[in-house]
Amino acid sequence: MFRRILVANRGEIAARVLRACREMGIETVAVHSTADASSPHLRLAGRRICIGPAQASRSYLDMDAVLQAAEQTECQAIHPGYGFLAENALFAARCAQQRVTFIGPSPRLIRLMGDKVEARRTMKAAGVATIPGSDGPLEGPEEAERLGSVLGYPVFLKASAGGGGKGMRRCDGAAALRRAYAEASAEAEKAFGNPALYLEKGILGGRHIEFQILADAWGNAVHLGERECSVQRRHQKLVEESPSPALDRATRQKVGDRVAGALAGLGYRSAGTVEFLRDPGGSLYFMEVNTRLQVEHPVTEEVTGIDIVKAQIRIAANERLGFSQKDVTLRGHAIECRVNAEDPDDDFRPSPGTITRFEIPEGVRVDSHLQSGQEYTVPPYYDSLIAKMIASGPDRASAIAKAAGALDQFTIEGVATTLALHKRILQHPDFVKGEYSLDLLEMVPH
Repeated sequence: MFRRILVANRGEIAARVLRACREMGIETVAVHSTADASSPHLRLAGRRICIGPAQASRSYLDMDAVLQAAEQTECQAIHPGYGFLAENALFAARCAQQRVTFIGPSPRLIRLMGDKVEARRTMKAAGVATIPGSDGPLEGPEEAERLGSVLGYPVFLKASAGGGGKGMRRCDGAAALRRAYAEASAEAEKAFGNPALYLEKGILGGRHIEFQILADAWGNAVHLGERECSVQRRHQKLVEESPSPALDRATRQKVGDRVAGALAGLGYRSAGTVEFLRDPGGSLYFMEVNTRLQVEHPVTEEVTGIDIVKAQIRIAANERLGFSQKDVTLRGHAIECRVNAEDPDDDFRPSPGTITRFEIPEGVRVDSHLQSGQEYTVPPYYDSLIAKMIASGPDRASAIAKAAGALDQFTIEGVATTLALHKRILQHPDFVKGEYSLDLLEMVPH
């Protein structure tokens, strides 16, 4: 096992990893920018190092600075959390060159799964259904138009080299496709350094469902069930739950076993998430593989009792999983609400500023770098996530009730947040029935 780990992230996820390391008896080093010099999560680290100014490109994304910090503090491994360098194949390769373990999959697998077109080809070859679309990157808008007429509208242009909604455009006709192509390509190049796009048929009324995978270096791979992530704004998740109310046990086992086997066959090791789009008829179509820890991992932990962060660390230390698929049991239900410092009434505009009051509800899990009674200044430079509130119960109805009650107790003053919106989402009839799709937020007043 590692003696010392450097946590190359900030905020909520840095605090999550630091706590896991502490429970495992592992020493920690936390890096931070000047803007995060007083962030509460740094108190959890054995040592802290400033690696640059507020801009992420000159701090958290600066590979040289992160690697130098690891070398100076004699860290054996680096945990990247999510975002920043977590899915950067070059960074993973540079860690290997410096003989520091990157807590994640190999550079080869990050690169393979990071190319959405290649990931589609790979999973299709493994027998996993993919959304009808282009077989490879589009050569230009003319090819996109030809394919669009064959697939039928709407279609989606998507970035080949990344996700998160960057470079994605819905097109309801040929004219819209022509207009969107150059804009989507430019956005993809800016976000991922690669302007390539591919095309997928639009599935209306779909649901976002993803499977959590753990795989070790010894060929063992399991799935930890699925998460429903269909409550989204601008392709960014707001509410997640596990298990999905749309999946039955047989489908869960069949699809989970297939994707776990596919990743094991590729030599994947670490945590990974295989994302699907479910159409109104119940068919699941592969979208992408995220080669990192997901923001929403706590709902899976709550229903399985498996600590995914600790599992990542053990796998990276070349340990075996220590359990098989038959040992994984889903018990009860869990719902997560992402509490962001942004204003839903102003098109989710970020709301940086000073939190003057922060009171966490009792009886639920709250993952945050803040604690009750603390003041904190939300910097304008990074993601607006403040906390994740996770409520669990013996069934879905009790989990919803517990989450709704906890939201009434959750108090944040000084900045705009999504707390009130979460209350409205949980009360919406379609959500309560479990019969909702990616369009739900359009029907929730905010």
